[in-house]
Amino acid sequence: MGKGAVGPICDQKEPEELKVKELKKHHRQCHELQNCAAHQDQPLFQPYQLGSFHLSHRVVMAPLTRCRSYNTIPQQHAALYYSQRATAGGLIITEATGISVTHQGFPHTPGIWTQEQTEAWKPIVKAVHDKGAIFFCQLWHCGPVSHNAYQPNGAAPISSTTKRVQGKLVLPNGIDMAEYSTPRAIETKEIPGIVEDFRLSARNCIEAGFDGVELHGAHGFLIDQFTKDGINDRTDEYGGSVENRCRFLLEIVAAVAKEIGAHRLGVRLSPFSQFFGAFDSDPISHFTYLIQALQPFNLLYVHCVEPRVKGNTDIETNESLEPIRKAWKQSTFIAAGGYSRDEANEAIKTGRADLIVFGRFFVSNPDLPRRFKLHAPLNHYDRSTFYTQDPVIGYTDYPFLCEDWKEEEEDKT
Repeated sequence: MGKGAVGPICDQKEPEELKVKELKKHHRQCHELQNCAAHQDQPLFQPYQLGSFHLSHRVVMAPLTRCRSYNTIPQQHAALYYSQRATAGGLIITEATGISVTHQGFPHTPGIWTQEQTEAWKPIVKAVHDKGAIFFCQLWHCGPVSHNAYQPNGAAPISSTTKRVQGKLVLPNGIDMAEYSTPRAIETKEIPGIVEDFRLSARNCIEAGFDGVELHGAHGFLIDQFTKDGINDRTDEYGGSVENRCRFLLEIVAAVAKEIGAHRLGVRLSPFSQFFGAFDSDPISHFTYLIQALQPFNLLYVHCVEPRVKGNTDIETNESLEPIRKAWKQSTFIAAGGYSRDEANEAIKTGRADLIVFGRFFVSNPDLPRRFKLHAPLNHYDRSTFYTQDPVIGYTDYPFLCEDWKEEEEDKT
């Protein structure tokens, strides 16, 4: 066979003296080589350089609220949960993590504004790093997506507006439900204090050992309540024009980038979402402006949610992240929102994204990258356990793919 020619991956005859176990091992190795050849067309498994971080694949674990950090303190079971889903050279983004005592709106979500919380994160970060993964902490403030019961002294939640979020939420006991409370519009003079909370929490993230920080500017929470004109009705320098509405986020980005370095910072946005009453009349135009305003900061990445995501369902739509993607020319573009493996491969192949985030699939498949690579079946997730407080059920008890899965499949045939 000439130089450079490719012959059969497995062309050895089966020596009679080989034991059955050795023969099966030989076949499994051949199958693994065939897998490598068969999956060269999977862009998800092409390595990627994310700033100074070398990623071995492009399957990113989404920030997923799990409500298992009792009294805002990250727990040891989170170390198992995250390390189960960690792979060498994989990127994981934590569940949304609070920046202050006023941030809360969901039961038992973690914080990182105190030293106790920061210390509690350290063994979790170590467990992920021990698997060779890159670990970012997502910072948020729920804003009006809250209730007086979550707030110090029963105060009103803060927002860009006094408009109340419609619907009900789960109270701090994790059981009872109530209507969202009417927020108060934060005063202009208070905004620098919120910016400072983000900065200090970002500093704590680095102290805890995280590789970087993602700012949660999506899905109707506090930052998104400022950015979108469908909810922001302010008349000061943080309301009205698109420049004013983006000011809050840009000030947070500037403060956090100065504290930890823009090379460790990403931002999550959901231009098309209408969560908690936060919608925009012209998301393409307004978020193109925001994307362009973010470029001088030289952020590590932006992370945008597809327009097809509406609440807990995916919808058909003609809208697309493509204009936003084209406007972001500075660094990595991460896309999220209802992707299948094949759709993710196509998005990367066509340049619509550099990395793809998966959420629900990662909940029920701790070894999701391996399953994708092998075209293996996925475990079904149980939505009823997404936000419960059990430290095991629906959290760390989803099964892994058998180590000899390919061998077992061969035996069946």
